[in-house]
Amino acid sequence: MARRGGRRRLGLLACGTLLLAGCGSAEPDRSAAAPTEPGPTATRSFAPGAAGVGDSYFPSYGNGGYDVANYTIKVRYDPETDKLTGTTTVRATATADLSAFNLDLAGLTVRSVTVDGAAARHARTDDELVVTPATGLTSGNGFVTEIRYDGRPAALRTEALGEGGWLHTTDGAIALGQPESASTWFPVNDHPSDKATYDVEVTVPKGLTAVSNGVPKGKSTAGDWTTWRWAEGSPMASYLSMVAIGKFRVTTAEHKGRPVFSAVAAQLPEGGAPDRSIARTVEVADYLESIFGPYPFDAYGGVVVADDRIRYALETQARPVYAASFFRRGDNTDVVAHELAHQWYGDSVSIQRWQDIWLNEGLATYAEWLWAEHSGSSTVQRTFEQTYAAASGLVWRTPPGKPGVENLFGRSVYERGAMTVHALRLAVGDTAFFTVLKTWAAERKNGNATTADFVAVAERVSGKKLDKLFDAWLFGTERPPAPKVK
Repeated sequence: MARRGGRRRLGLLACGTLLLAGCGSAEPDRSAAAPTEPGPTATRSFAPGAAGVGDSYFPSYGNGGYDVANYTIKVRYDPETDKLTGTTTVRATATADLSAFNLDLAGLTVRSVTVDGAAARHARTDDELVVTPATGLTSGNGFVTEIRYDGRPAALRTEALGEGGWLHTTDGAIALGQPESASTWFPVNDHPSDKATYDVEVTVPKGLTAVSNGVPKGKSTAGDWTTWRWAEGSPMASYLSMVAIGKFRVTTAEHKGRPVFSAVAAQLPEGGAPDRSIARTVEVADYLESIFGPYPFDAYGGVVVADDRIRYALETQARPVYAASFFRRGDNTDVVAHELAHQWYGDSVSIQRWQDIWLNEGLATYAEWLWAEHSGSSTVQRTFEQTYAAASGLVWRTPPGKPGVENLFGRSVYERGAMTVHALRLAVGDTAFFTVLKTWAAERKNGNATTADFVAVAERVSGKKLDKLFDAWLFGTERPPAPKVK
């Protein structure tokens, strides 16, 4: 996630304010996992799954007792009435013997729920959908849940992080936000620790475009409605899902055998800075690939939206979303580099818990510094020195490895996170450092990880003990001494 648009510059580091807060029934399909042989019924003890994954920062986010393999989401949205009608099919595997389980769903009305084709009882508790299947779900077995729902989707608001989720716009809607947004338009296990693949169909009035994640799978029109189809075949954290509906200027191409699909809000001047900047997406991605290793997904692209409520960029998987405000001062490939770096760090390698968000933002900010050096506008060392000198007391008092919910997207996570990365580079040398980056991306591809995992990789690759370095830069509350250039 990048800072809000409208940057003042420190070298090429953006220093603006952060966003506090980027159908039909199916036969049972148990392909999500091979069935296990159940023991005698009498020895089973079925219980409800937890209403949360236990993340200390957001205890109610996500749900326990199952692991999702795939979401098939089919929604129809009418901007004129702001009504959404949907059917979402969730293919998952039970990780405990479940008598009931929860899904996150905000605001919408549930009309019916089935589990493995049989009607299931359902109830709502705040933003939770509680599903009680006709029979218990045995640990290790796959199951399929289908939920039909409708209503007027609404944004989510939290005191510390602001607004995210489904936003009705003048010509459509945008579903976007971090740390949560998905639950405003489909039922979901809404935590990055449970990644899944996605198949999305969005039906909208003819003449509008509906953009989502991954590979475009075509569109079809029937009467006054057009259905746009998308597939993200790599595991994706739920907050990285997105939909943008409206009038867009669409550009398509192919690069290295992958589709490139970009869309710019039609009300923005054609050929302007937004078009020019995201047209360089594959150029920037190829440069980052030379540093981080192979690009991790099956599609490229970007979306530029023109809505004053969105003043940030978000690394939505395979198709980042950028606020138009990032391009008001002209071309801006810095933010493109930031969001594309997230495709490796944040999207392919995802955090296991929200406390470790610096792993995403510190590495993505450092990618901006690398891109600035590559493009000849600054050097990484100069940007580090300027950032170090200008960092406020709050940056040093807030440990990026444990920022707290109130500072989850604060300057320390971005700036001190990037400075931590540079301190590591100076400590281990360029050869080991760039090997660490590629190893991290390769070994953790499509998975989740923690700060401790990153430290372990850095120590293994470099052959050095690095606990003091990471303790000072990630967890200390005072300014560490500036590392010396060797």
